[in-house]
Amino acid sequence: MTLLDVSRRIHVLDTRLANQIAAGEVVERPASVVKELVENAIDAGSSHIEVELEAGGVRLIRVRDDGSGIAEGDLPLALARHATSKIASLEELEGVASLGFRGEALASISSVARLELVANTAEDPRNGWRVVAEGRDMEARLSPAPHPRGTSVTVRDLFFNTPARRKFLRTEKTEYGHIEEAFRRQALSRFDIAWVLRHNQKTVHQLPAADSPAGRERRITALLGKDFLEHALHLDLAVGGLRLWGWVGLPTYSRAQADHQYFFVNGRVVRDRLVAHAIRQAYRDVLFGGRHPVFVLYLEVDPAVVDVNVHPTKHEVRFRDGRLVHDFLFSSLHRALGEARPGQPEPGVEGEGGEGDHKLAQAGASADIGAVRESEPRWQQRPMSLHAPVESPQRVTADRVRAFMDGYRALHPAHEEHLLTPQHEVGDAPATPAATQYAQALPGRDEHDEASAVPPLGFAIAQLHGIYILSQTARGLIIVDMHAAHERIVYERMKEQVHGGALETQPLLVPVSIAASHTEVATAETEREAFARLGVELDVAGPETLLVRQLPVQLAGADVEPLIRDMLSDLERYGRSDRLEAHINELLATMACHGSVRANRQLTVAEMNALLRDMERTERSGQCNHGRPTWTEMSLKQLDRLFLRGQ
Repeated sequence: MTLLDVSRRIHVLDTRLANQIAAGEVVERPASVVKELVENAIDAGSSHIEVELEAGGVRLIRVRDDGSGIAEGDLPLALARHATSKIASLEELEGVASLGFRGEALASISSVARLELVANTAEDPRNGWRVVAEGRDMEARLSPAPHPRGTSVTVRDLFFNTPARRKFLRTEKTEYGHIEEAFRRQALSRFDIAWVLRHNQKTVHQLPAADSPAGRERRITALLGKDFLEHALHLDLAVGGLRLWGWVGLPTYSRAQADHQYFFVNGRVVRDRLVAHAIRQAYRDVLFGGRHPVFVLYLEVDPAVVDVNVHPTKHEVRFRDGRLVHDFLFSSLHRALGEARPGQPEPGVEGEGGEGDHKLAQAGASADIGAVRESEPRWQQRPMSLHAPVESPQRVTADRVRAFMDGYRALHPAHEEHLLTPQHEVGDAPATPAATQYAQALPGRDEHDEASAVPPLGFAIAQLHGIYILSQTARGLIIVDMHAAHERIVYERMKEQVHGGALETQPLLVPVSIAASHTEVATAETEREAFARLGVELDVAGPETLLVRQLPVQLAGADVEPLIRDMLSDLERYGRSDRLEAHINELLATMACHGSVRANRQLTVAEMNALLRDMERTERSGQCNHGRPTWTEMSLKQLDRLFLRGQ
């Protein structure tokens, strides 16, 4: 172990050494260089940016733009540390709107690589100038160099003078993958800029400027694949100086990794804990297992209320009113996902002959948020309660299940008489099954009339293996997992019952004492009203002691202490907590699972149609409580393709 020499005197660090220390924060790998150079190109007002690479960016990185360029007199300063044109005062720093502002990137890069910068502010290419930094003191050397209006920055032999850091670089393929991801983020941040990416003299991406919605969708398709838009909802909301727009993927279109998650604040890509927490909350009970949602979202706020000077990489931000931003994000995404209804046309699919016909459509997407809901069509039936057979041995806390199912049936007391055993009024002919009526109407109906008359999920025609419902629609065939679908319906109605009004509470016979830190005690005092709204009475019994005197009835047997601690932590960090609601919802989900129709239960046509109508009205009915899809669709073209019809 080497001991520090305490006899050394304080001295000013060598310029190159200081820049190399700064490079440790700014230049992590070739992708970091590309990010910094591209951000400078965007700040220069460019409309066309080209990125050229060799050997995964280790051998060569060149970024060209057609922006404002750099004047001859400013070129020596461009490579100096803490030199920038983007801010001039503390007031400008507090409301910075540019991507870069620290003035460290070029100096740090030039200290660990061979950097050359060529710029021109005039239209005449002969007015271009080149600058390089050489020598121990990083002195800038100028020379004339023809160049069109704009800037070109060439970085060669990254980490050539720091072999220890070069050894930590990965393979060419890995480093290129990181660069492509950085390029993808920047290309998604600015649709008005044309982008080109080349690697080893091969053009990988060539993206024209996109000024229209169709152009933006084409860019997203080119960068994220056509499946993204086919399974995504578009939203655009503005409230109180906040605007959120972009695309969120349907819960059934999730990924095993969080690699298709892009969130931008005023055009800057960020990875923020507050944002991540709000999005996780919105997808809380609709994702399967450890899956991750996909989204491309843009948040626009006043630059004065967001601090981007938090981390050298500028990936983190801090909001002045974090609670407002968190609630806005959560409510917007939660409503968007809740308004998705089964049977609606998939976004991005324009017709039967579109590309979307090549894939099974899971959980069709919703219409625009804010669209006015029409009154229920005449074909919608009343909801039904398909409770499990009495002899079913699978139960959880029998009294609780019975109480909740009684409450559910109380919402629709006529279910048993009018739906589970279909009846017709006296004097009328026996009711013709809806599927038969539909089949009889098909040949003689106009196509447009047919589409308007047929409900989104169609009419049931059969039950398969006591598990699936087969439904005929105007587009083709829909297959429904009846247990999963009914589970979601029961679950949502239970949540409405429990959370719709004030939670039923129960005082504790013996209050629960919790040893707490000073921070937790302070949070408990500040957020007393928040706990009260959730049915929790939390008192401060001392400087380091909290007492829980009251809880919701549903949590009578819960482990109170870790639940309260998690709630305090969330309230301190995010301004809100969903721990208690999530705990109650877990109980409701279990009860709904055991209270829903079971496999091998034979349903009548009327029962199956009632279930389909309930699905069309129920929020998040595209997924069960565990995130599994509840239905899928095959179009007539897909069926024809399977049997080679018309070929």
